[in-house]
Amino acid sequence: MRPLRYADTLEEAARRVLPEEVHRYVATGAGRSISTGEATGAWDAIRFVPRVLRDVTRVELRTTLLGTEVRSPFGIAPTTLQRAAHPGGEAEMAAGVADAGGLLVVSSNSGTPFEALSETGAAWWLQMYVTADRPSTAPVVERAVAAGARALVLTADTPVVAAKELGERTVWDAVEPGWLRANFPEPDPGSDPSRLEKARDLGPQDITWLVDTFGLPVVVKGVLHPADARRCVDAGAAAVWVSNHGGRQLDQVVSSAEALGEVSAEVGDEVEVYVDGGVRRGVHALAAAALGARAVFLGRPALYALAADGRTGVARLLGDLAGELEEALRLSGHVAPEGVGRDLLHGRGPGLDRL
Repeated sequence: MRPLRYADTLEEAARRVLPEEVHRYVATGAGRSISTGEATGAWDAIRFVPRVLRDVTRVELRTTLLGTEVRSPFGIAPTTLQRAAHPGGEAEMAAGVADAGGLLVVSSNSGTPFEALSETGAAWWLQMYVTADRPSTAPVVERAVAAGARALVLTADTPVVAAKELGERTVWDAVEPGWLRANFPEPDPGSDPSRLEKARDLGPQDITWLVDTFGLPVVVKGVLHPADARRCVDAGAAAVWVSNHGGRQLDQVVSSAEALGEVSAEVGDEVEVYVDGGVRRGVHALAAAALGARAVFLGRPALYALAADGRTGVARLLGDLAGELEEALRLSGHVAPEGVGRDLLHGRGPGLDRL
């Protein structure tokens, strides 16, 4: 019997060390978790038509993401509660990413000071929300910029946080002081807390404001419709990130695998396109490349690797997936992800009938 892949062991290993409420919170999607449950299957449903009689002696996985060189097109998506997964939290995650030569996107809710991330040598971007009171967004972003963040990732699909079915005890019953919001200033006494809520009037003008105010490239995360991707690019976004938030916002939303092709067809010739959601294998990254993604990002698997084995687990996860992608490229007749086109895809599978 073939031994289990390391990635296939991670959730169970993490379950053994995470507080029950934290694991349930991470694993659960919104509503009935329909979209969460469909994510990996959507990648599995894609079929390839490989090419033969090609020289695949040398395969190159290295690429650049907004100018940052990485060893492979796998990045780490922002996840919260990393201090619950490992005492070192985001700094431990960053160390694993640095070991693998990758890129980390850090949640603005990080429980680790941003300054500790750059000390690991990891390249990192800041995931952020725009608050109802726009100036209140600035302090966290300014601290991240000063600490070495190389880009801002604006999460656009969260005007409100969707309800989750989490049982009698919720994750907030298990959260300890210091696990979250380590980089936020103390609120002014007597200030209106509603001004710090997520903006419900988020628009393309906020992309332009972020670019002009902070001077970093802006990636817009949570895009599923090609018309929205166009609006992002026209407003100054440097990249568009196809994501359904791990199925944690609107349930029954289309999978990232289904949405990717149309988004990349709309804007992929102008900006970089990324994707997350359900990616668990090298062949999933091969499919993403064929659909126009420059990189794929890992959410839950990376958090589980952090919980199970710390920086070693994070580096191993990234390395194993890179090895799987290298093999998949050779077997499909390609030598780099950038050289993979839609002719690799058979005309069946989620979303392929619309391309």
